[in-house]
Amino acid sequence: MDFPFPSPLQVSMRKTDLPNSESSTGQAVGAERPELTELRARKKLLADEARPEAVAKRRKSNQRTARENVADLCDPDSFLEFGGLAVAAQRARHTEENLQRISPADGLITGVGTVNAAGFGPERARCMVLAYDFTVFAGTQGGWNHKKTDRMFALAEEQRLPVVLFAEGGGGRPSDTDWQIVAGLDLPTFTRFARLSGLVPRVGIVSGKCFAGNASLLGCCDVIIAAEDANIGMGGPAMIEGGGLGVYAPEEVGPIDVQFRNGVVDIRVADEAEAVRAAKKYLGFFQGPLSTWEAPDAAALRDLIPENRRRAYPVRKVIEGIADVDTVLELRAGFGRNLVTALGRIEGRPVGFLANDSRHMGGALDADASDKGARFLQLCDAFNIPIVSLCDTPGFMVGPEAEKTALVRHTSRLFVTAASLRVPYFTVVLRKAYGLGAMAMAGGSTHNGFFTIAWSTGEFGAMGLEGAVRIAFKKQLAEIADEAERDAMFRQLVQLAYERGKGTNAAAFLEIDDVIDPADTRRWLIRGLQSAKPAERESPRRFVDTW
Repeated sequence: MDFPFPSPLQVSMRKTDLPNSESSTGQAVGAERPELTELRARKKLLADEARPEAVAKRRKSNQRTARENVADLCDPDSFLEFGGLAVAAQRARHTEENLQRISPADGLITGVGTVNAAGFGPERARCMVLAYDFTVFAGTQGGWNHKKTDRMFALAEEQRLPVVLFAEGGGGRPSDTDWQIVAGLDLPTFTRFARLSGLVPRVGIVSGKCFAGNASLLGCCDVIIAAEDANIGMGGPAMIEGGGLGVYAPEEVGPIDVQFRNGVVDIRVADEAEAVRAAKKYLGFFQGPLSTWEAPDAAALRDLIPENRRRAYPVRKVIEGIADVDTVLELRAGFGRNLVTALGRIEGRPVGFLANDSRHMGGALDADASDKGARFLQLCDAFNIPIVSLCDTPGFMVGPEAEKTALVRHTSRLFVTAASLRVPYFTVVLRKAYGLGAMAMAGGSTHNGFFTIAWSTGEFGAMGLEGAVRIAFKKQLAEIADEAERDAMFRQLVQLAYERGKGTNAAAFLEIDDVIDPADTRRWLIRGLQSAKPAERESPRRFVDTW
């Protein structure tokens, strides 16, 4: 059969027969087409090598470039950049060529890649990355990079992609000329990012200055990792001065010492390299279990609680003695220091730890600790991470000064949050379990979680036992005139209260499930994790509170 045009095979044969043939454009076969050459040249302008002066400025401040941070975070050859050809919306002020040189990617690198694929596989390692570039107009939010963030946040929602945000930058950019706005208050960027709360993990990283709009996005993140050189504020020096509030250097606004103590910063690190390492470790908890792990020395737990029941001890040693070796990552260590919140693993499986720290306020729960604990419970519940509560508390903090902190409302957040948890909850009483504070640590009740157990050092009471004796026997003690005799009677009554409040007695009355050798803690938790019903997810949690 004759064809009206040559077959593909015939065409192929003809080209083979004519090695010096030309394409339809007149170019020699195998030569690069001019539009591809032009594209390569254009994309070279995105590389750090094209901007040596900008890179030199980062080196002077001991910082890395945005592209270096992205490359360090993502697995090799996994990052796909979206929107890299954008430039600043300032064509009325600069030529196209100059904009390509001074504003690559419009100061915001965005794309998708993988993080920790070697440990979890490429599907579970999927991640979206956004990195503001401080070398482009101080990392400000320009017109086109707002469009990029909107596109990426919508994609993250659709594809359920975790988000890592390098947030360094000065907020909104007033110098853009190519888009017509009055105030830009209709931008959907912040709503779209906020809508990801409870849906996907979101990590914010800051080195250097982070103000205004950049700080707003940072504040929406589930966890904030900040370097020693970080300054974080809802308004930078220009905005502060413009509001008539004084003149300040950038370093005076929201320094790391302030933002770590007040709870804004979850993880404090030395520099960007350590920040990226922390981000990778944090993301790993939301990427699933590990198939290999190293168990700590279980017997060492027996010696961590002092024989003197009044002595404080480092509860972080208890967490490390329960969790797999080198897996613990503490959050918000500088804030609400009487309560420790940390992520870790048990036989490779991610868990969240709550623990009273007796070295601060005796482990009592105040307003800050209650906020910290409630928000941590929300975070774990949103992403199916079981919770291990290590209780050693004299209860809620009380007194006129404590009530000035709105204690009634803040402490109640623990009860309200725990009541809606869908993940398994395990309580281990290390020593003191007194009053409402102990009930809050147990998720609202010692029968509310999957199990409540106590170490052999555990003790229970409706309030502190010495205080209970003073109140219950106030009249009888007052009737004893001799001080030594009165003191002896008080000690005797307290000892009786201790006997009644022993963990074994609480277990005998079925108020808790068992009393165990501390060395058996991991075995109980492993069996609990294997036995507890997984959380049912008809829909994701509405959001994780930013505070």
